[in-house]
Amino acid sequence: MNNENNSEEIIEILRKAPKVALFSHVSPDGDCIGSMLAIGRALEKIGKEVSFYNPDPLPGYLAFLPGYSRIRQELPCPQPKILLFVDCSDLGRVNMTRSEIYGDSIVLNLDHHISNLFFGDFNWVDAQASAVGEVALTLIKRLGVEIDGDMATNLYTAIMTDSGCFEYSNTTAQTHRLTADLLDKGVDLLSIHNNIFNQKPLAQIKLLACALNGLEIHADGRLAIMTLSAEDFQESGAEQELSEGLVNHARSIAGVEVAVLLKEVGPEIKGALRSNLWLNVNEIAARFGGGGHQRAAGCTFGTPMAEAKQCITTAIEEALRIGRDH
Repeated sequence: MNNENNSEEIIEILRKAPKVALFSHVSPDGDCIGSMLAIGRALEKIGKEVSFYNPDPLPGYLAFLPGYSRIRQELPCPQPKILLFVDCSDLGRVNMTRSEIYGDSIVLNLDHHISNLFFGDFNWVDAQASAVGEVALTLIKRLGVEIDGDMATNLYTAIMTDSGCFEYSNTTAQTHRLTADLLDKGVDLLSIHNNIFNQKPLAQIKLLACALNGLEIHADGRLAIMTLSAEDFQESGAEQELSEGLVNHARSIAGVEVAVLLKEVGPEIKGALRSNLWLNVNEIAARFGGGGHQRAAGCTFGTPMAEAKQCITTAIEEALRIGRDH
């Protein structure tokens, strides 16, 4: 394991590679998909053969992104020597293990999660970036590729979605400088924001109703928890991807510092954690084998819903109490 950042080496490897396979994480979002597509287009502009992989079905709301239809759910075969993982804190985020990677392959790890395990042979992890889209934009510029309109659309979507439309605490002056450059490329703000925020499938609204119906408030109003069962998904007609972002409805309740969405996915319970001002939910998620960012993280439980809810409630209540007392 290489625990250092190797941006120069990654740039040089990509310049020399004839073929590159790009990978993005399970439950894909605008950041991983937009960044991967932008990097792929940049590599093709300098003569590389590129393939795109994601293990899960892609969310329909991102179908407007240029290159979306090229992403496959099958691993590239034959596997190129250069494998670039985008927005993945570890190989498990792509449902892969090291044994599935050819022995002579070179793994490149491009990310911005504070919980990244530096699993690559070469790593470029910037935990200060609001989105991996910021790192991807820097990579493309250092490759000497001129950003075109399609790349700008993908990168703007990446940065805008992972920064919470520039609302989250990870948004910096650099974030705005980078997105200003993208706007100069003619990004269609109205179209992007309409696709991301204003075109919700009816099934997603029904799923939100299920989540709100089970809303619980704990810790004197500072913790809000919502749950979704397999039956909720079935009755609403919603796919798993439509639960993305629902946790923010609980986070927006006045007085709430931490919001949690627990959802049943097969035999597991997947948790999404969000905080508003000060609680580090990455530390809480790490207690259960997960991770992410200080204000947004996730984890998975191999227990029934009731037990998972009790575990996460106890952990967050303890963290809120310690934070208040100190």
